[in-house]
Amino acid sequence: MKWQRGTRNDDVVDVRGRRRPVGRIAAGGIGVTILVAVVAQLLGVDLSGLFSGGGGGTSQPSQQLSTPEPPTGDDPEAEMVDFIRFVMADIQDTFEIEFKAAGKDYRRSKLYVFREAIDTACGLSSSAIGPFYCPGDEKAYIDLSFFRDLKARFGAPGDFAQAYVLAHEMGHHVQNLNGVEKQPGRMSRDERSRNAASVKQELQADCYAGVWGHHARGKKLLEIGDLEEALKAAEAIGDDRLQTRAGVEVDPETFTHGTSAQRMKWFRRGFDAGKLEACDTYSASDL
Repeated sequence: MKWQRGTRNDDVVDVRGRRRPVGRIAAGGIGVTILVAVVAQLLGVDLSGLFSGGGGGTSQPSQQLSTPEPPTGDDPEAEMVDFIRFVMADIQDTFEIEFKAAGKDYRRSKLYVFREAIDTACGLSSSAIGPFYCPGDEKAYIDLSFFRDLKARFGAPGDFAQAYVLAHEMGHHVQNLNGVEKQPGRMSRDERSRNAASVKQELQADCYAGVWGHHARGKKLLEIGDLEEALKAAEAIGDDRLQTRAGVEVDPETFTHGTSAQRMKWFRRGFDAGKLEACDTYSASDL
C-alpha cells in the first residue's frame, strides 16, 4: 500500500507509554471460553454487547486518556504508528465524504494505541481482546501486538491487511452513528438471536471496510496484491476457521462474526460497489 510518512492526525492517540490501568474488565474480557477468546482477539468489537446485549458499558474512561503519552527512547513500532495515522486519516476522510453526500454529519472517532491494557467506557480492555470499538465513548483501541499475531499466527501478512483491520473498526463507528443497536436481535435475551445479529453487524463492518478500500484504490493507494492481503485476512478470521483452529466442533449457531466465505464476500461487495448503501446485511436474504 502506498502511504505518506509524517501524516499529522490527532485522531490517533498514542498512549503506549502510559502505565497499565487497573479496573473493571470489559464484559467478556476474562473468564470466557477458549473459543470466544480466540474470536474476540480477532477483529472483536464491543464484547459487552456480545455477552450482555448492551451497547457498551456506563463507566467513564480515565481522564488521562485526553493526552497522548508515547513511549520514550527507541521505538521499534514508530513506523507502524506513522502508518496508522495515515490510514486512519484516509478512512475517516472517506466516510466523512460518504456521510456528507447522504446529507448526514460524520463525527470523527479516535483510535487509542496502547500496550497491555486500557480503560474505556466499556470497561478495562486488554491486548487479549484485540482491536476493539467502544460505542460508549465512540473510540477504538488497539495493541499493536495484534498485527504481529495477524501475520505470524494467522498467516495474514501485509500492510493492507492491517489497514483492513482499522477500516473494520471504523465500520463499527459508522454503524454506531447510524444507530445499529436498534436493529432486531441486538438486545434479544436469546443467545442465537444475538449471535445472528452479531454476524450481520460484523459482516456489515467488513463491507464498510471494503467501501474504504474501493476509494483507496481510486486514489491509487493500492499496490499489486493488496486486495488479496485483505481477503486473506478476512478468510483467516472467519468463525468456522477459528473454531477449527481452536479444536472444537464447527457450530454455526455460535458464530458471531461470520464464516470465512461470508467475510470475504461482504468485504468484496463493499470494495466493488464503493457505497455504504451496498452493505445492508440486515435486509439480505443470503449472507
